[in-house]
Amino acid sequence: MTSPGPRRPAPRSRPTPRTTAAGKAAPKKAAPKKAAAKKTAPARRPAPRSSGRAPTAAQRRRRAAQRRQRTRRLAVPLLVAVLGLALVGTAWWLGRDTPAPAPEAGTSAPGGVVPPASDPAPIVPAGRPVVPVVDAAWTAQVAEATGIPPVAVNAYAVAELRLRTEAPSCSMGWSTLAGIGWVESHHGTIHGSILGLDGRAEPPIVGPALDGTGGFAAIPSDPLLAAWHGDPTWDHAVGPLQFISSTWDRWRSDGDGDGVMDPNDLDDAAYAAARYLCHDGHDLATGKGWAEAVFSYNHDDAYVASVYAAASGYADAAG
Repeated sequence: MTSPGPRRPAPRSRPTPRTTAAGKAAPKKAAPKKAAAKKTAPARRPAPRSSGRAPTAAQRRRRAAQRRQRTRRLAVPLLVAVLGLALVGTAWWLGRDTPAPAPEAGTSAPGGVVPPASDPAPIVPAGRPVVPVVDAAWTAQVAEATGIPPVAVNAYAVAELRLRTEAPSCSMGWSTLAGIGWVESHHGTIHGSILGLDGRAEPPIVGPALDGTGGFAAIPSDPLLAAWHGDPTWDHAVGPLQFISSTWDRWRSDGDGDGVMDPNDLDDAAYAAARYLCHDGHDLATGKGWAEAVFSYNHDDAYVASVYAAASGYADAAG
């Protein structure tokens, strides 16, 4: 989305980031289950010295496993930091002239098996979109393996299937949306919210006021989302994927075919986010295309890194 929202509530049920703006939902559980002042980057530990000998295959496997464990342990603090930065999805970051981060050599985009759709396709009323039905057994298996709520897994999977038909060259994957969902709001469960079977979090997830303080952009309230966040003066990022008014106004979508476009409905938000990520012609099957697409959602390298860690962890866990 263009301006994913104000600080993002900590993402999925593990990492907890800050909210930012990506022009769509503020840069908002999953990877493992279930913001605003500028922070100082934590000091980095010095890299271990090399022994001068190439690691054995067993050592490489052990180090890879340790990296995955560290990723899970760091998820929450990283997400919390990100949410503070990702206040409005991405909108307020758009003015920055920072280039998208280039993935390291050999880095590939997060994987993930394409969700299987049930047959036959559902019959829908005239004028309503045909929404694919994801195989229930697959959804349950992925939810169990990743800790992502089944409702959220289904929302991300449906969005992938729709984009694979509407924009096949984009290579949209459910794990990417899950990574964003975790960082933005822990799949709609941040701060004690509960994701209902209808895809809506209760209480609703609303980011901080975008009033120009605490490192956030100053964005006047817009009638479009004021009804969702209740602030007649300043805008706020809204919903599980933290959309701000300008982004939702452009990318609002009906992800579940109920005839309503609601940023608080994860089905709608996931589909809108998928459309946003694919609109610039990025190929998310490549590391570079993936990083650029996520960076456009929230112009912050730390955000991209957090989403990558969560998305990769989900894809690995799902098998």
